Amino acid sequence: MSQKGGTRGTEVLMEASIIRIPPHHYIHVLDQNTNIGRVEIGPLTFIRQDNERVLFSPVGMIMVPPRHYCVVINPVARGDDQQVRFDQSGQAKLRHADLEIRLTQDPFPLYPGEEVQQDVTPLQIVYPDTALRLQALLDFEEAGGVKRVAGDEWLFEGPGTYIPRKEVVVLETIKATVIRENQAIRLRARKEGVDREGVRRVTGEEWLVSKVGAYLPGAHEEVLDIVNAFILTDKKALHVRALRSFKDAGGRDRRTGEEWLVTMAEREAHIPAVAEEVVGVVEVTTLSSRQYCVILDPVGADGKTQLGQKRVVKGERSFFLLPGELLESGIQDIYVLSGEEGLVLRAVEAFNDSEQCPSPPSLAPLPSPPTPPLQCIATLTLLSLLHLTYPRSLCQREEDEEEEEDEEERERAKRLQRSSILRRPGDRWMLRGPLEYVPHAAVEVVLRRQAIPLDENEGIYVRDIKTGKVRAVIGHTYMLTQDEELWSKELPPNVEVLLASNLDPLADRSERIRTGQGLPRDKTRVVSYRVPHNAAVQVYDYREKKARVLFGPEMVMLGPDEQFTMLSLSGDKPKRANVIKAICLLLGPDFFTDVITIETADHARLQLQLSYNWHFDVKFPVSSADSAALFSVPDFVGDSCKAIASRVRGAVASVQFDDFHKNSNRIICSAVFGFDEKLAVRPNLRFHQNNLMISSVDIQSVEPVDQRTRDALQKSVQLAIEITTNSQEAAARHEAERLEQEARGKLERQRISDQAQAERARKELLELEALSAAVESTGAATAEAQSRAEAARIQGEAAVNEARLKAEAQSIEAEAELQRLAKARELELSYKRQMDNLDVDKQKNLAHIESQRFSQLVESLGSDTLKEIARAGPELQVKMLQALGLKSTLITDGSSPINLFTTANGLLGTLSGQREGQ
Repeated sequence: MSQKGGTRGTEVLMEASIIRIPPHHYIHVLDQNTNIGRVEIGPLTFIRQDNERVLFSPVGMIMVPPRHYCVVINPVARGDDQQVRFDQSGQAKLRHADLEIRLTQDPFPLYPGEEVQQDVTPLQIVYPDTALRLQALLDFEEAGGVKRVAGDEWLFEGPGTYIPRKEVVVLETIKATVIRENQAIRLRARKEGVDREGVRRVTGEEWLVSKVGAYLPGAHEEVLDIVNAFILTDKKALHVRALRSFKDAGGRDRRTGEEWLVTMAEREAHIPAVAEEVVGVVEVTTLSSRQYCVILDPVGADGKTQLGQKRVVKGERSFFLLPGELLESGIQDIYVLSGEEGLVLRAVEAFNDSEQCPSPPSLAPLPSPPTPPLQCIATLTLLSLLHLTYPRSLCQREEDEEEEEDEEERERAKRLQRSSILRRPGDRWMLRGPLEYVPHAAVEVVLRRQAIPLDENEGIYVRDIKTGKVRAVIGHTYMLTQDEELWSKELPPNVEVLLASNLDPLADRSERIRTGQGLPRDKTRVVSYRVPHNAAVQVYDYREKKARVLFGPEMVMLGPDEQFTMLSLSGDKPKRANVIKAICLLLGPDFFTDVITIETADHARLQLQLSYNWHFDVKFPVSSADSAALFSVPDFVGDSCKAIASRVRGAVASVQFDDFHKNSNRIICSAVFGFDEKLAVRPNLRFHQNNLMISSVDIQSVEPVDQRTRDALQKSVQLAIEITTNSQEAAARHEAERLEQEARGKLERQRISDQAQAERARKELLELEALSAAVESTGAATAEAQSRAEAARIQGEAAVNEARLKAEAQSIEAEAELQRLAKARELELSYKRQMDNLDVDKQKNLAHIESQRFSQLVESLGSDTLKEIARAGPELQVKMLQALGLKSTLITDGSSPINLFTTANGLLGTLSGQREGQ
């Protein structure tokens, strides 16, 4: 509603005939007859004609304060005198589609057709180290005579205030880039021109500016990046590649793709040029006196890469790898060999070996390390001194140092030419310690050998790689030569399992399930086996086609072509073949058990478990024939058990079950051992093939195999058990009944005795109850009488005490009341006395104050003032009466009577008295 009211008020104002225009305001008036608008500027009272229409209510003129501007579109045309130009009809001429920038001036109105494109805006301040990039929209000439063509770009650098022009547009504000130490900015030219240094630049050209300070790029320059310098130290260098042909900071011509190093010797900080590409930072390669390295594709003295070549650099040195150079296997330690070490070397290419003296290979044992010849020691010492005398610089490899090193190499080659050996590609040789060795560039270290210490019961298998011959070295320290290698001896899997197990052949001979797991066998070591006491092992040499048997305790060591003869024996009950695997053959005495099934003459089938004691009949020293006979039967357990079982079955088949049951031991022993010439049972059974002796037979169990026989025997056993059980139950029942009767008699006797004791106790209780009742009645009467007498006595004493206490209380109350009244009267008198004194002092102080006040008042006013005050009233009245022309006047309120007869005399007398006093 407020907006509608404001609009209605504006319309009423515009339709009014008289419009008051304030100062610095204006209106547009349209003549409807000629359709021409004009401006009316205040202060003015405008009278509108009937043919005129006010386009809008008065508005303020546009004020442009100092350091501001505004932009007007379609401005009016002005003459040389800066006056507005009008056409013949009286309308202001406009420059259509043109702009005018108006700066600080007096307030001005807008003529019809003019519009403000940009409101009043502060002028842009360009600060130091900043600039405005300007572009010309139209051809014009600046105040200094500089001609600008449309499309030109230039900078307006600060500090300053930029005054805009209609022909110029501001593209951007450019800030100066601060260049610090070890920094540069990379610039690129947008178009051809001259930079700030006066150098001609073409479009797209890039360059660096490294001058420390603030750099303001030109109008045709753009900052691509800030380039930081790479700080070079004695441990870091810069690997640089040329992107195109140019001349570097050192004045050297570089070709496209060329790579080089920039070290601290050239400059401490390097800023890559525009035509340079930083490949990476190269760390210094430092070698101690105990290190060396092999450089692949080294750079020669002419600066060219020697492809396919190698170069050995020995410590103590520090250097940078040049572009294209690589380290083979990195930094390596010098081979320091003790007296028990050696190096197997191989020549990769032909060269003269002048660093080591020849030493012929030896297959003999090495009780002590060989001493190198004096000439070799002198050579190594000279080499180490040469390398320690000329250490490499930490920053670079100077050309003069290279030349000195080459001269030293040539001199050294001349000195050692007599002791040099020609090595051809593929040659192998070995160096033995003690010494220090750095491989030649044409030498490959195949492996490092260590002397193998061997006890008298230890050995290794050695194979000659040239002839292929394998031999065993046992009992002394040995180092392999350059033409030897360790040979692995393979054994059958079963033998490997037996050797790797931790089972004792004698103590753990009954174990079948548990298999000990030991460490894996070193196949290059000589296979050794400890033969236990009273045991034998057969070893067969496949090359010599011979076998040898060793009796324990003994240590067996196999040759390269020897193998153990493994025994596969029967086991379990009943015996099964190939259950027991063993290397050594136990000679006994021992036993083995077997289960056999027999059948008597009356067809009773029985199962017997028999145990046989056995041993081998061996007499030391054992001949070769007897030794071979021990292993002539592969499974002596199974063969002997089968032979004995056949004899037992044949003997039992001819006797009845009852006879066998009664004479089983005699029948089985006679069947196993047989009878001699005197028809007596032999003491043992001998197997002549391997001299196995069976000395005794133990019958451990006899069980019927037939089910009916087994049931009958079971029934008889159960019946016997039942009879025995019943008899035991009856005896136990009789004994329980006897004990029960005895317990019942003892219980009845105890019950009667308890009843008698209870009656006696009841009698005593009744007597005690009667006596207690009598005592209770007597005591009650006595206590009642005593209590009554005591109560009366106490009551009398209490009454006396009460009367005495009442009298004392009344006397105390009276005395207290008297004292209270006396004290109250005394306090009241003291209070009245003090109040009176205070009133007296107050009145005195008031009178004194009043007298002082009056005296001070009188002194301050003075006697003359008091006189004037006293005369002021009557004189005033007299003057008032004189002014009114009255002789006398009486004023009363009518409430108090006045004696009119004496009034006049009194007044006249008063006046006369006053006159006399005056």
